[in-house]
Amino acid sequence: MTIDDWGQLQDILRASVGKNNYTNWIGPLSFVGAKNGIASFSVPTNFLGNYVSQNFGDMIVYQAQQAGHDIQRVHFSVLKSGASDAAKLPSNAVKPVQTSTPAKQPAAKSGLTGAPLDKRFTFDNFVVGKPNELAHAAARRVAEGGPVTFNPLFLYGGVGLGKTHLMHAIAHELQTSRPDLKVLYLSAEQFMYRFVQALRERKMMDFKSLFRAVDVLMVDDVQFIGGKDSTQEEFFHTFNALVDQNKQIIISADRAPGEIKDLEDRIKSRMQCGLVVDLHPTDYELRLGILQSKVEIQRAQYPGLHIDNGILEFLAHRISTNVRVLEGALTRLFAFASLVGRDITMDLTVDCLSDVLRASERKITVEEIQRRVSEHYNIRLSELIGPKRVRNFARPRQVAMYLCKQLTSRSLPEIGRRFGGRDHTTVMHGVKRIEELKVQDGQIAEDIEMLRRALEE
Repeated sequence: MTIDDWGQLQDILRASVGKNNYTNWIGPLSFVGAKNGIASFSVPTNFLGNYVSQNFGDMIVYQAQQAGHDIQRVHFSVLKSGASDAAKLPSNAVKPVQTSTPAKQPAAKSGLTGAPLDKRFTFDNFVVGKPNELAHAAARRVAEGGPVTFNPLFLYGGVGLGKTHLMHAIAHELQTSRPDLKVLYLSAEQFMYRFVQALRERKMMDFKSLFRAVDVLMVDDVQFIGGKDSTQEEFFHTFNALVDQNKQIIISADRAPGEIKDLEDRIKSRMQCGLVVDLHPTDYELRLGILQSKVEIQRAQYPGLHIDNGILEFLAHRISTNVRVLEGALTRLFAFASLVGRDITMDLTVDCLSDVLRASERKITVEEIQRRVSEHYNIRLSELIGPKRVRNFARPRQVAMYLCKQLTSRSLPEIGRRFGGRDHTTVMHGVKRIEELKVQDGQIAEDIEMLRRALEE
């Protein structure tokens, strides 16, 4: 097996283990050579080599054999500064070939290797809006590397709202502006594995001293230590030791400290003593801003590819729960249009992203829309769906029909039945009328947008 073969094998492994596992564990491996059925790799730390051997070793061997290579086992070794590759390889391994450089990782000076940082996740690439402006400002303050003003900084929010992006951005900024600081970024899962490894190898004093030597400790997805009593105990002591030394701690989770299940009260209390910041679900403006920034990147990759007006607005409305899904949909859309040689139109968008649009569809019901519209126009629900055709009731009714068409998957006949058994042509007329009025009447357009936001919250 050659280094080119390993490159091809990495693509297969990335698809097999997932992006996060690949980035954290497979990506840092440097292929050295293969001989007598042994594939040899250099690794940044013993911990990483042992973890990969236990959790992914068999998969690497299997995939190598599937690719036609005579590999029976894998061997990992840590190359110390100044030592040659050959000195660290087993006697039956070949001499080293050209190796790839592992991704830049924080905290090298402290003797600990953190998780690889994504070079895309910087402050320059972070789109700021109302839902995340406080979290962004707090992260910026911490990234200045000045006196510790709030400790810890606790960022929490749902999936794909930017927690990890901000964590990586802080680490990138500190590495650039304060290279004298020892910055360690890792996931709570990695903290737990290193703790277990230290227990197994009876190196707890080394573990304690290494973690207590960092200047900035960043732990992502801390909710995963819930229920892990021994890990929580050590995390608590590490936390206290760093706070006592006035070292900065930054933590992220998918929920507030007090809501993390099976987390000890003393740890919850400690986490709440600093600045706790919620990254709220994205609003329409923020999602549109993200798409506008990402479309420039896509245009650089696919020059000359035209995207129709209204496509970004459509995506920002329809994919509203997860920024990662939103960005992935845009990437997929540009790639699809390039492959089929067509401009990006609304028909192509719906065709290409049909599964994403279905999965991301908000679970907004016709009944909820009717209730919101009747409250907004201060009329009774019975009047909204009733037979009266006076303007005071007819216009709100048409607005509600329009929103049902836009925000639910219900067909026109189904919508008509929910509005007092009306015919689908009545619904069609109402939808068309509101589309016309949105252009002519600013108040109608404002009402529609206000109702849409309230329903998507």
